[in-house]
Amino acid sequence: MRKGNIIAKQYAGNKVDCYIYAVEKSLDSYKFNLLQNKQVFINQLKSRNLAARTIDEGAIDENGGGSFSEYVAILSGNDDLLEKAKLDKKLAVLESERQAFHRNKGNAKGKLNERTSGIEKNNAFIGRFTRDWEYFNKVAPADAKTGLRPNPLKLDGVDSNNIEVLGNRLAAINRNARTEDDYMKIGTLFDFRILVRTERTCEGDMQALQNKFMVEGLDGIKYTYNNGYIAKDPKLAVTNFINALERIPAMIEKREKENAELSKDIPVLQEIVAASWPKDAEIKRLNEELATLNRKIQLTIKPAGGHENGTDDGPEQSQKARHVPPMKIAAPSNGLKKIS
Repeated sequence: MRKGNIIAKQYAGNKVDCYIYAVEKSLDSYKFNLLQNKQVFINQLKSRNLAARTIDEGAIDENGGGSFSEYVAILSGNDDLLEKAKLDKKLAVLESERQAFHRNKGNAKGKLNERTSGIEKNNAFIGRFTRDWEYFNKVAPADAKTGLRPNPLKLDGVDSNNIEVLGNRLAAINRNARTEDDYMKIGTLFDFRILVRTERTCEGDMQALQNKFMVEGLDGIKYTYNNGYIAKDPKLAVTNFINALERIPAMIEKREKENAELSKDIPVLQEIVAASWPKDAEIKRLNEELATLNRKIQLTIKPAGGHENGTDDGPEQSQKARHVPPMKIAAPSNGLKKIS
């Protein structure tokens, strides 16, 4: 066994680094760079971060040579073409940066709206929770010594306040009630309504019906204890709704923590949304320079003309040269004339 394997197992978590060597400016180096560019393009495509891609043909230097546009400019002997190629490249880079800036700004605006609406929603729930909690403390204050609250639970169709009777009534409702996914009122606790709802649950390949009990707040919020399942013990079943209302402070605290988390990034997002692209003036200046340069290049291009003959006779002379006089046909002779 080689020592390298022993060292890898003892000191490197049984992992060995693999190195691939390539010579600069060789075919291997070209292939590695090509694969890297493909991977960057694939990652941009997957992350929906694909901006306008332009081909960077490089610039004239000792190592990279020159771009096609620069070679054309040099061979033509016109420095304006070379300057135009440089301006086009600068504008392409700035346009790509501007697209990335606006894309980032749009994403920040969406996140800001999402967080702002989340905070508003939580604040609305906190207000409703607080109203129910204040009313609950008002009508059923906890005893200073025992910490217990009064529990004047009233069930429809039951005149007794006995815990056993109320517990048996809740057990019967749990067995027989079928509300078809609707809420059915079965009693009251102070001004809070006691509701039951039949839900469908899946147990393997079989579907079953399960009743869930809850107490409805003043603004319609449903509070549950033990996920709405009623206890079999009568005493625990009767205190189910008081215990559900006791969970209100924890629900308020949860919403406040969510607001604190949502508020952390809001200042940064607001700053990004309010920012403006700082290089608009530079793009405008480069466009003006490019337009001026294009006009200058157009003026240096000779318009296509006719063939050069060494003389210029003008349009009238050319028209005369092209004029062909009509030909006259002599009448044929009727006979031969004798010459003496």
